[in-house]
Amino acid sequence: MSAPSEWTTPEALRAQVQRAWDTGRILAASLSGEPLFPLPLRLRRPDNAALSNHFDEVRQWIRALEEGSREALGYGYTLEWTQVRHRQLGHNRVPCAAVIPTQADALRLVRKSREAERFGELAAATLQAFPELHGQVVKRPLRLLEHAEDWRRVLAVLAWFRAHPRSGLYLRQLDIPGVDTKFIERHEGLLSEWLERLLPPEAMDVSAPRSDFERRFGLRSKPARVHFRLLDPRLSIQGLRDLSVPAAEFAGLRLPVEQVFMTENEINGLAFPDVPGSLVIFGLGYALERLGEVTWLASKRLYYWGDLDTHGFAMLDRLRAAFPQARSLLMDRETLMAHEPLWVEEREPHHGTLGRLTAAESTLFRDLQQDRLGPRVRLEQERIRYGWLEHALAGLLDQGRS
Repeated sequence: MSAPSEWTTPEALRAQVQRAWDTGRILAASLSGEPLFPLPLRLRRPDNAALSNHFDEVRQWIRALEEGSREALGYGYTLEWTQVRHRQLGHNRVPCAAVIPTQADALRLVRKSREAERFGELAAATLQAFPELHGQVVKRPLRLLEHAEDWRRVLAVLAWFRAHPRSGLYLRQLDIPGVDTKFIERHEGLLSEWLERLLPPEAMDVSAPRSDFERRFGLRSKPARVHFRLLDPRLSIQGLRDLSVPAAEFAGLRLPVEQVFMTENEINGLAFPDVPGSLVIFGLGYALERLGEVTWLASKRLYYWGDLDTHGFAMLDRLRAAFPQARSLLMDRETLMAHEPLWVEEREPHHGTLGRLTAAESTLFRDLQQDRLGPRVRLEQERIRYGWLEHALAGLLDQGRS
């Protein structure tokens, strides 16, 4: 026997129509050519047993449905009826189905008539300019309303990229009336979504990640820079020792250095002690790959100093893909254990395998990865005592002389 709480209410019928709006079905139907209306709604009604045991509740349920119907309000759902014969109560007329006759009824029921009208205007403007986006508009109709205030400017940006594929310009150089750089930066996700449907494959670099808007759509990106310090005063360039240059220009340098240090922490790089015939590169992080094109580094002694954690070893491993001769600096068990009071926790350890580490490095990496020394042990490079660094560098210099 069905209970009164299980019977469909006018509010539940309206909620079904609201879901049809929230999923974009109602707006999509106006463009897809596939009729949505009349739209049948799910209606759970009393069974014969409920008529006997909850007759008053059944009458109240019927009355509520009628009061919320199109017949009473002038819009919304219409009810279909059936005759139920009960041996005690005789014949009774009970709703058996609910239907939304037209889109206008649906829109008035969920109070979206104005939004639908606005969508119609935006969709018409979009398809007039870009008929090829019809499928995208049908697929994502609510996107137009979500960005209704900006949609005309969105269309202007789409038109510019279609007219200027792979322009090679900086974002700042785009001359689009009413559109500034900040607007494009704020809407990169939305613009990417629509440009990918609008532009032909040859107008995009599909190998670029979606997060790299400039590269993906043929704009010029801010050049990667390499920050380095010359650690030998004799190597200064017109008195300059602390320099930051585009990666391409760094690759073109032919500096008379014997060894190169690399460290992630910027302050470590700025405070790195002077070392004859050396320079230090710093602040690259996971962008180490940009050094792969610096071919002259292959002939130098390289030392990488990263955090003593799983990600530090992962970056060392990636560096060795380009420069197999790279050695680690202060990334050993002795350094780690000597600074145990300064350990912190690594938030998200690296879980992969690394094939370019030495035997000692691999053992320490696995110990960190498997928490053998403690939970998620991490020693940040900037926590290592400065005297410990100076001692290690002195040892390297002694090795170089011998």
